[in-house]
Amino acid sequence: MTPGIQFDLIARDGSARRARLTTAHGVVNTPAFMPVGTQATVKGMDWQSVIDTGAEMVLANTYHLMLRPGAEAVEKLGGLHKFSGWKGPILTDSGGYQVMSLAALRKITEQGVAFRSHIDGTMHELTPERSIAIQHALDADISMVLDECVALPAPVAEANRAMELSLRWAARSKAAFRPRAGYGLFGIVQGGIDAALRRRSADGLVTIGFDGYAVGGLAVGEGQEAMLATLDVTVPHLPEETPRYLMGVGTPSDLVQAVQRGIDLFDCVMPTRSGRTAKAFTPFGEINLRNARHSGDPRPIDEACDCPACAGPTAGSGRAYLHHLFKADEMLGPMLLTWHNVRFYQRLMAGMRDAIVAGNFPEFAARTLDDLGRGDIPAL
Repeated sequence: MTPGIQFDLIARDGSARRARLTTAHGVVNTPAFMPVGTQATVKGMDWQSVIDTGAEMVLANTYHLMLRPGAEAVEKLGGLHKFSGWKGPILTDSGGYQVMSLAALRKITEQGVAFRSHIDGTMHELTPERSIAIQHALDADISMVLDECVALPAPVAEANRAMELSLRWAARSKAAFRPRAGYGLFGIVQGGIDAALRRRSADGLVTIGFDGYAVGGLAVGEGQEAMLATLDVTVPHLPEETPRYLMGVGTPSDLVQAVQRGIDLFDCVMPTRSGRTAKAFTPFGEINLRNARHSGDPRPIDEACDCPACAGPTAGSGRAYLHHLFKADEMLGPMLLTWHNVRFYQRLMAGMRDAIVAGNFPEFAARTLDDLGRGDIPAL
């Protein structure tokens, strides 16, 4: 395979890995969390604030951008980096997950997916070749193969059908991809929560050969225990020398336990979506700033956090001010909590990277998971 991205392993602690991923638009230190910028923007944040959280790579979405403003329009403006102003690496999802959510509006065939736009009802077709062409036009550093993701729980026969179709689409995606320095294509392991299907999917993708491998089709209703069990039977079948990406996951607890199993990359809407609904992540679990217990509390969300919601003049009277912003429906509330949550995730990832290098990741993981289960600090 023509060299594309570069993945350099720096340290291991058990199955946990510390590495450096080099792309056409910069370096990503892993394990890493990518904020979700579905439509070429992380909701509630400008790019400088995203950079200030410590994020090095963001995710954008093929499905949404093909519908609006259109891949060709973005390409004419120089690709996603020039179009949006984000200078760092970008990974684009292929659109398969979004198509899954349009069950009532789409039809899947061997060729691809025909679907109605959720925006205006117009008909579109997404094939492996078209998905790759769109991601090329967007100038994504890392593109994803088109796959079919089934909602869980799913019958084994249905998971098998979707997995086999996804393998055939993966081969077509690779054939359509144009290898070039600094750019990569990832395969996506499917198979529901059936161990044999996951192994067959992983082995089939490795035979085709990709620059990295994602574990897809999880965090769609199966629960954490089943998700982790699926990782246990999947990750050992993925190459050591390439990055491993767990798609759409997840909670802080999910991230720690997935890194324990050898996962390098993550994305999830949880920190941004939670921020818009008054929920903040802390070392001791999630809290809801709408709750009256915070109305007179001048303390920050997290004493150790350096984000604008916790430190500096924007923080005001801490939790009390944030509580007021949400009760008054002021847009600053969601903006501050989104920034805090993304910063929390980046601090968590940095802590895991340091612990792997120091050789004390098991202790770090145990302490972090224990703290997350303790619950919030007592009310004043």
